[in-house]
Amino acid sequence: MSIILDPNAPTAPAGSGADSGLIKDSGIETFVQDVIEPSMEGPVVVDFWAPWCGPCKTLTPIIEKVTREAGGRVKLVKIDIDQNQELAAQLRIQSVPTVYAFKDGRPIDGFQGAQPESEVRAFFERIAGGPIESPIEMLLEKAHAALAEGDPITAHGLYGNVLEREPDNDTALGGVLRCMVAMGEIENARGFVDDMGDRTRLKTPVAAAISALELAEAGLHNADLDVARANAEANPTNIQTKFDLGIALFAANKREEAVQTMIDIIRTDREWNDDGARTQLIKFFEAWGPMDPASVAGRRALSTVLFV
Repeated sequence: MSIILDPNAPTAPAGSGADSGLIKDSGIETFVQDVIEPSMEGPVVVDFWAPWCGPCKTLTPIIEKVTREAGGRVKLVKIDIDQNQELAAQLRIQSVPTVYAFKDGRPIDGFQGAQPESEVRAFFERIAGGPIESPIEMLLEKAHAALAEGDPITAHGLYGNVLEREPDNDTALGGVLRCMVAMGEIENARGFVDDMGDRTRLKTPVAAAISALELAEAGLHNADLDVARANAEANPTNIQTKFDLGIALFAANKREEAVQTMIDIIRTDREWNDDGARTQLIKFFEAWGPMDPASVAGRRALSTVLFV
């Protein structure tokens, strides 16, 4: 049985619970005890920000996330420059966000402006002296592997763990949906999609998973592969019966045959049903993912038919 997850659930408040002592707010009165003294034992990152600063609202959550992932090797101190103008002047903070890393009581590295997570992670790795692996990425890798190995139950649990940490992670949302489809929970999957916002549905991993769901829903009407195959064999010139066979093959997870069936239709009549076979084939590729062997081989075969 699948766990129905709310794609719009709120995140846990930052700076609570496990963040105690690891992430804190500070100012001029506590700067020595919060930054200088701890930096004698390990690196301390100082995030200078302001409530009116748009880029700060983007950068600070990333810094907090990577700080947690560093597992205590780096501490984070946040300083509101509006409340600490004298300190900002002493440290020559001319714009926000500005980030300094302190070690042994002095700044050793820093940057200004919002940065992508990859750059923030690289910054932390330099000052921490080693890699900082994201538990989110590790969970996603394990989930992808489990799903590829035909274990959607395990994959669903792993994707769910990601969503508990990051409810808006589009890769995990798409993964959960794929797992539901793989487990045959089509109605639950449709409900999961219906609960999503429009923007979420348009995100690439989610949109691809929705394609898989739509194909599975279509396959429910063509579930008897033997009947679809017999109809196609009895009516070899009827493109619709061949198309129905392709859908049934997809539903039965016979990927190579499904691709070949749609390729045969395209080769016979490219314009049939407003290029319907090619459109459906693209949905197959989206549902399987771009790196799936069937997608790779299928795109190559499609290019050969269309351009050679």
